[in-house]
Amino acid sequence: MTNSRDETAPVSSAAQSYLLTLRSMAGAADQPRAASLSRRLGVSAQAVSEMLSRLVADGLVVVGPRHELELTEAGREQADAIFRRHSLLEWLLTTVIGLGWAESDEEAARLQAAISPRVEARLAELLGNPPTCPHGNPIDAESARTRPRGIALSEAEAGTEVTILRITEEAEEDVDLLSYLEEHQLVPGALASVVEVSAGRESISLDGPRGSSTMGLRPAGLIRVLPGRADPALFHKVPFRLSG
Repeated sequence: MTNSRDETAPVSSAAQSYLLTLRSMAGAADQPRAASLSRRLGVSAQAVSEMLSRLVADGLVVVGPRHELELTEAGREQADAIFRRHSLLEWLLTTVIGLGWAESDEEAARLQAAISPRVEARLAELLGNPPTCPHGNPIDAESARTRPRGIALSEAEAGTEVTILRITEEAEEDVDLLSYLEEHQLVPGALASVVEVSAGRESISLDGPRGSSTMGLRPAGLIRVLPGRADPALFHKVPFRLSG
């Protein structure tokens, strides 16, 4: 029996958060289950169970034989569309309104359910049709196919130069890490030198646009880089910014 969900029916703000999180976990090769989804979202097991029941009924999620969760084709399309709207709003909030990364993510989550396709298309045009979100993650499937994959920053060797390619979606969920990277301008397109990689201390030290910085190897594993100086054309620039 096939599900006959009305594809024009809006997806609630809470449901959008679940779909985006499932999309992110699948992209990180993390096989999501209800318990891990509960931890990622910081909500109760009961709340997850209720929402999953709705998403399954709507034909957006399926539950596998080992209780693994997977987006259906319709669910993936919904999640990709939500991510695109969220990314466009983040560009607007960071480059035009002037919010920081962490603030813009929170505000975009509030606004993403409210904009119409017409506004979305106009916003994309206004922002120069960015191929990625401000953190460098591909904004759609076409961009994902054409952009380089990069390597984890944690795999870079001491004494080498790297260009920050993207801050993965999993890393985006760490507000403290986002704030640290923004503070040190370790953003997509930034060039940094790897000063030291210490397995014993589980840390990596960099010399970047704003001097020295150090982070753990685990968060560094959530950041993708390109060896050496990357082509600046890989990194989107919004065609206008706030003055001052």
